[in-house]
Amino acid sequence: MLSIDPKNVTVSKLHSYLLSAVAPRPIAFASTIDKNGCPNLSPFSFFNVFSANPPILIFSPARRVRNNTIKHTLQNVEETGEVVINVVNYDLVHQMSLSSTEYDTGVNEFDKAGLTMLKSDIVKPFRVAESPIQMECKVNDIVKLGTEGGAGNLVICEVVKLHINNAILNEDESINQKKLDLVARAGGSYYSRASKGFFEIPKPILTKGIGVDGLPGHVKNSEVLTGNNLGMLGNVEALPDKESVVAFINTLDKKYTSDKNITLVEKHKLAQNYLNLGDVDSAWKILLS
Repeated sequence: MLSIDPKNVTVSKLHSYLLSAVAPRPIAFASTIDKNGCPNLSPFSFFNVFSANPPILIFSPARRVRNNTIKHTLQNVEETGEVVINVVNYDLVHQMSLSSTEYDTGVNEFDKAGLTMLKSDIVKPFRVAESPIQMECKVNDIVKLGTEGGAGNLVICEVVKLHINNAILNEDESINQKKLDLVARAGGSYYSRASKGFFEIPKPILTKGIGVDGLPGHVKNSEVLTGNNLGMLGNVEALPDKESVVAFINTLDKKYTSDKNITLVEKHKLAQNYLNLGDVDSAWKILLS
């Protein structure tokens, strides 16, 4: 058996072991605003519910391991004392992942992830309209667990308003777990879909993806492509150039390359097939052909 003294390994290695060992973990898709009213949206998997009376949720935006900086979410809850916790189901998991990109201050992750801002009833931060359950919260306390990289910050939130999509409710207004289709976080690039088990999502690129707001109009407003598809397409640094698009199209079946009457819907369906295989580059070349 491998036995590890936490003091004798790097923080990054210990962090990796802990994330893989304590899994799967629920995801707090936290929406906040800064003191100037700029929205921010980011996921956190150090999260759970700890009390029903009063209704308390706790999530932890940890200090970054690599450079010991803090996240915008932590700054915002310190400044405003409010947050909305949105749950993550399978239908929005790629958009959630894209929103975890470390965009600059003032960048709206709702726009980057292609998600809809929904006005809250009590708190100022917006809800994620696509999330099946949204919890408006007041921050009761923030407990700082350390000052070095990797240290957590327990944000203790009291739920002041709970919103549940009728589509996931049973007749008695209880939540149907199968319809909810929750997603949880595990180690590395692994996630767990409650109904089907583990799957992988590549982490957002460090150079920052173009985001859903950077997609061409016919892609962003597609009748075929799902939110998850758009999230995958937004996680690229730049679009393929014309030469690579033409070269790729010439490798396809002659029926595709010779048919000048291929509809936009057919093109989007073909691109979606590539996305289902995890081939984002080929999907983009189809969409740009």
